[in-house]
Amino acid sequence: MVLATTDSGDVVVGQPGLVELPHIDWVLLAPFLVMALGGILLITATSVVPILRSRGFPAAFTVLTAALSAAFLVPVWDRIDGGAQSVAGGALAIDGFSVFVWGVIATSVFLVAALLDAYLRREGFDGPEWYVLMLMSAAGGMLLAASQELILSFLGLEILSIAVYVLAALHLRRSDSQEAAFKYFILGALSSALFLYGIALVYGATGSTSLAGIAGARADNPAGLNPLENSSLVLVGLALIVIGFAFKVSAVPFHMWTPDVYEGSPTPVVAFMASGVKVAGFAGMARVLWQGFGFYWEDWRPIVIVLAGLSFVVGSFLALAQTNVKRMLAFSSINHAGFMLAALQAIPSDEFVSTALAGQALLFYLLAYTVMVVGTFGVMTLVGRRGDDAHSLDDYRGLAKRRPVLAGLMAVLLFGQAGIPFTSGFFAKFRVIAATVESGAYVLAGLAMLAAVVAAVLYLRIVVSMYLTGEPVVAHAATDEVAVDDDVTGHGESDAANLDDGDGPIVLPKAAMASIIIAAFVTVLLGLLPGLLGGVLTEAADALAALK
Repeated sequence: MVLATTDSGDVVVGQPGLVELPHIDWVLLAPFLVMALGGILLITATSVVPILRSRGFPAAFTVLTAALSAAFLVPVWDRIDGGAQSVAGGALAIDGFSVFVWGVIATSVFLVAALLDAYLRREGFDGPEWYVLMLMSAAGGMLLAASQELILSFLGLEILSIAVYVLAALHLRRSDSQEAAFKYFILGALSSALFLYGIALVYGATGSTSLAGIAGARADNPAGLNPLENSSLVLVGLALIVIGFAFKVSAVPFHMWTPDVYEGSPTPVVAFMASGVKVAGFAGMARVLWQGFGFYWEDWRPIVIVLAGLSFVVGSFLALAQTNVKRMLAFSSINHAGFMLAALQAIPSDEFVSTALAGQALLFYLLAYTVMVVGTFGVMTLVGRRGDDAHSLDDYRGLAKRRPVLAGLMAVLLFGQAGIPFTSGFFAKFRVIAATVESGAYVLAGLAMLAAVVAAVLYLRIVVSMYLTGEPVVAHAATDEVAVDDDVTGHGESDAANLDDGDGPIVLPKAAMASIIIAAFVTVLLGLLPGLLGGVLTEAADALAALK
């Protein structure tokens, strides 16, 4: 007698001597497979043909991999046709929500890879390892977003995180990079342990690690525990799972690692941390809470509200006290996490008028924030110059005179993060506040509006420094006007490599500038045409609302 698992997760008895495996629709998994296999093919190709390790091949390969992964989302979207399909024995759910998140993650990889090439050449670290780790991390994030099994969610979370721990430490000439990675790793290991312990407690209470099984657990499990009568075990496990996710998304009070890690890590890596990693964390958190623990929403919703409120206050006010721009944006990312948590807490309920508003708010915010933050850190990558140390607010003084195009792009992206009208950030925050009000969390909505005002002051400080202050006094400032790089890859053979760290000219690589321009363009486009996503956003939000 052989036990097998069907696509719906049911256990069936097969014929003796036969191994019945679940049917897998490989087309539905194509975007994930392209991202995962892309990393394997890249490290294999560059190992067999060493000349491919440089000359821009790893960056071009990664950009094409992300584009191909995104292209496969089109047939997947047509295949699901507004519904949801389970693959791998019900372990993964391919629905509008997961497809939308996969697209956002692919966008993050595409934009960051374009930034990374010139950065690595400038710093003397050109090689495929950075890109391979980013592709594998993105694959882990895609797995996390679609997982319907807590064990698989943990696996995706670890693949997502471990690669980023290594990326944070790869600037071998900066001790701050290794320090940041060590802090990130230690606290990340603690959060992973808590997450895994939470899974164990939930399994002990419900007898299942599948989200469907947890949601449907109403009777005694094999251990004699009834989740309805012995709910304390479920709730403790749920709390530990929420803590694990809260660490990944930089929610207060589990944000301690964020300012130091953002400051010490290579700037393009921070761009991926703040975009792809955070998007995957919120996607996994939304699926686990809404699908697996929707029955317990009255228990976990107050926790998420508190996390969001604390993130608003700490993220916005502590950002004002910073003079290092990377630390400013680290606290800013905590503030943005508060907005995403505010959308997440608006769980669909019979008491609310609309069940899709919160889902649309969360998904639109994930996309808008991803594009804005990658573009912002892209500008910081160029301003940081050789050594990646020029990130003080003073380093942005007079940037509009030295690099007017770069300063203009930075201003657009900062205005977007501030929520200025005619940018995507305005509609992202407006949607979240509307969903929060509709959910009845009026105090949280008030904190969101206060945080938006305070954060706007932060972004204006940077804009004022760029446009209304004089140039910084540095030894090589006079050479900045002629340090234009016409190399497609962005490094060229200029004299910048011979200058002291942080004192060289601000070079404008074509690939990096293209990434920043795309980010600024999308920020304005979604601000002028917020309904551009139309049915895509609606169907993705409906799929998210249907998880409960």
